[in-house]
Amino acid sequence: MNAPLAAPYTNRPRAKVAIIGAGPGGLATAMQLAAAGVQVCVFEKDSVVGGRTRTMATAEGYRFDLGPTFFLYPRILQEIFASCGANLEDEIDMIRLDPQYRLIFEGEGGPAILDATPDMARMAEQIRAIAPADVAGLERFMSENRVKLEAFRPILENPILSPADLLSIPMLKGLMRLRPHLSVDQDLRKYFADPRIRLAFSFQTKYLGMSPFKCPALFTILSFLEYEHGVFHVRGGLGGVSEAMARVAQRLGVEFRFNTTVDRIAFAGKRAIGLEAGGQHIAADAVVMNADFAHAMPKLVPPGLRKTWSDKKIDKANYSCSTFMLYLGIEGECPAIQHHNVLLSREYMENIAQIERGVIPAVPSLYLHNPSATDDTMAPPGHTALYLLVPVPNLRFGTDWQKELAPFREIALDRIQALGVPNIRERIRYEKIVTPQAWLDDYAVGYGATFNLSHEIGQMLHWRPGNRFQNTQGLYLVGGGTHPGSGLPVIYEGARITTRLLQADLGLPVSERGGVLPAYAVAAQ
Repeated sequence: MNAPLAAPYTNRPRAKVAIIGAGPGGLATAMQLAAAGVQVCVFEKDSVVGGRTRTMATAEGYRFDLGPTFFLYPRILQEIFASCGANLEDEIDMIRLDPQYRLIFEGEGGPAILDATPDMARMAEQIRAIAPADVAGLERFMSENRVKLEAFRPILENPILSPADLLSIPMLKGLMRLRPHLSVDQDLRKYFADPRIRLAFSFQTKYLGMSPFKCPALFTILSFLEYEHGVFHVRGGLGGVSEAMARVAQRLGVEFRFNTTVDRIAFAGKRAIGLEAGGQHIAADAVVMNADFAHAMPKLVPPGLRKTWSDKKIDKANYSCSTFMLYLGIEGECPAIQHHNVLLSREYMENIAQIERGVIPAVPSLYLHNPSATDDTMAPPGHTALYLLVPVPNLRFGTDWQKELAPFREIALDRIQALGVPNIRERIRYEKIVTPQAWLDDYAVGYGATFNLSHEIGQMLHWRPGNRFQNTQGLYLVGGGTHPGSGLPVIYEGARITTRLLQADLGLPVSERGGVLPAYAVAAQ
């Protein structure tokens, strides 16, 4: 465990913290630290905030989210904003979707369609139309996952830096719900016999870049969260959340240095004392790394200070799949396409096996986003902004995407056309493609693994890179590569964990609720 970084906060000048990366975790940490009176500077290699959680605007008037496209479980971010004296709803316009998304199951005799809705009576009817015997499992799934989430919250909301951190009664109760011997699909068999209905409640493991047939049973809570707490669209694009976080951070005094690449973290022995950027040394009492773990850690931290996560271990770790992305500005409207659409190929299980073997699927499953169905700010009048995501192998298999790009684009366009966008090629007025290689080269995503380190049991809990990074002092992590894991709500929660650790090490008071005390409360104490 780290010793406190310095004497009690009130007896010394304001602590300085440098944050590398203005992604969701870095922004959430910056807000909370600044609210507690810490002097924060965020270093961002790009010209905008958000990392992959940004919205791209084109000269033609189209708007596309680069990565995540919807907002889930806003409670965590609402609490973070409140702890910083702000109101999330005042900063962004959130629209709860109903239906949340459309699922299209390809099969013999034509596709089956399920419009997932948070209205449980209507959802039961949707299930009845496909698998009448599975209706009875819906209520039980919801009630048991409600208990599961509450039982597991101590693990999701607290640091786990060593096995000893798992020995409290709340932690042990949560671990009993983990059921590591079962996958999500196996756990869902208790409720649903039809494999299509199980897929409806398990495809969400793709948010972690994992297969429902391998992802730990804990993550049935992902679909539960959608039905219990809603799936939200942010008007103007999800990047608006990142922009709102940056506004609040700046009001609290956070400094942002854009177009600034950090070359390395500076150490005195094992203690981080700042960073080097553009030939300059920037001193800091602590450093928070929000950059992609696999890509940034070997570049920023000397090998001798990360024996727990050596180059060899980072290279041998398991990573999520990657994604092939297609952002299309289309002339005309697409009335057949819902806001969120998930096409589950008849070869869905073979798709997964192919991706795990490093083979690009020939008939892929995919996700198609049509925000124009809800939000007229996402495209010019009479036009549509479409976002396509296709899971594909990450770069560890050596795929040559320069060679594969053109033929796979044709496959992707054919799949979109089959969903109900006729004459798509003739209607394209804007196009951007991001391949796994581009995720690495343009967005600094290690191995092109869009969802970071995978979430099997051996890479969770204390086996995941620590929020207070192992083998060092004064270096902290936020983002999908640390505990608790990937996905926006989980990354926000991870930022709270990291912030509390850092506050304690700085000698700052930390509230019992788990948030940080604002600066005026620190001064009063």
